[in-house]
Amino acid sequence: MSLTDPAILGVLSVVLLLTLVGLGVRIFVAAALVGFAGLAAMRGFGTAMALAGLTPYAKTATYEFSVLPMYLLLGFLAFYAGMTRQVFEAARIWVGQLRGGLALATVVATAGFSAVSGASTATSAVFTRIALPEMIRAGYAVSISAGVVAAGGTLASLIPPSGILVIYGIIAETSIGKLLLAGFIPGALSALVYVATIAVLFRLKPELGPVGQSYTLRRKLAATRNLAGIALVIAIVLGGLYSGWLTPTETGAAGAFVMLVFCVFKTGFRLANLRDALIETAQVSAMIFAIIWAVLIYVRFLGFTGLPGDIAEWVLGLDANRYVILIGILLVYVVLGMFMDAIGMLLLTLPFVLPTIDGLGFNEIWFGIILVKMAEICLITPPIGLNVFVVHGVRPDIPVNTIFRGAFPFFIADVVTVILLILIPDIVLWLPNQMSG
Repeated sequence: MSLTDPAILGVLSVVLLLTLVGLGVRIFVAAALVGFAGLAAMRGFGTAMALAGLTPYAKTATYEFSVLPMYLLLGFLAFYAGMTRQVFEAARIWVGQLRGGLALATVVATAGFSAVSGASTATSAVFTRIALPEMIRAGYAVSISAGVVAAGGTLASLIPPSGILVIYGIIAETSIGKLLLAGFIPGALSALVYVATIAVLFRLKPELGPVGQSYTLRRKLAATRNLAGIALVIAIVLGGLYSGWLTPTETGAAGAFVMLVFCVFKTGFRLANLRDALIETAQVSAMIFAIIWAVLIYVRFLGFTGLPGDIAEWVLGLDANRYVILIGILLVYVVLGMFMDAIGMLLLTLPFVLPTIDGLGFNEIWFGIILVKMAEICLITPPIGLNVFVVHGVRPDIPVNTIFRGAFPFFIADVVTVILLILIPDIVLWLPNQMSG
């Protein structure tokens, strides 16, 4: 075998790509360079130029992929409308009187805000400013306070509108609408498992935090009324997807419009806030699509090498139960998640993994939810743990090790959730199977 053999070129490209990423080269630069070089080596410089120019556009210049900037805009408008503080205040008033109530309120609030924001890191950053000071001021242990904020932010990865689910749908070429619906029940389950984890922790260790103030039913109902905007957007997104009346992009556009209306009537909202929301949406969208375009160039090169099919054929030839192989794949993601961010990890591995998943007979939507849940786990595990570093970035006075220690119980909770999703696939598939159209 020579270096010009397609399979050898494929293997060398993987080694080179991982090396570049390990050296700190941005993923979109590394993937585009390696993909282009591989195409040039196999098909010539002119063909490589043509494919590198046409492939990203041909794959992503479609109406359904405009859902991503729509959902991002929805989340930024919700932030500037002050929805984050409103949802936390409502949750605090309802459950703050329980032991660990502020931690419970943080989980409930991050789950609620996740329904209008598809970005995990943004959710953690926002609640580090809002919920973390409240917990520390009330006498909660710093570790659990920081850990629950870092972990709560991960819920935005599953609960629609989820940006990372949209990205998975683009690469896997599967229904984005069904993917988004499929994430709702697992996302709610994750939040419930977090709530149970907090309840057990504070029962076993009451010194983690005191019982909070209780409120009258009238005060609770008054706080709930402030959530009308989020409730309406959730109804539009889930109702539109479930009924089939709206496409994913239309649900995002309708949700963003409703949130804009709430912003207009929000005291203190300025035109500058709208400008900032639009600019941030454009910046994040450009960043994500740059990664997608670069990886698509690399994926096109891999298609010529035949390496993904060779790997799938080798894995399928193993004398092992398909669930054993699945667990092996998920463990690989745990390791990769220690060194790579979630989006890059998914985009670079899916070309190899999806043919294997198809060959094993697993549903791609179900696997997508499992995979995104694994990405959530990586957000709170060392050494990268992006959400942990987001919390530390906002509160540099709290050591990273302290935040990781506080997030560890939620890592265990996530493992339990993944096991449930594997054992009971209908948790994922029931809702999208009811989807109209």
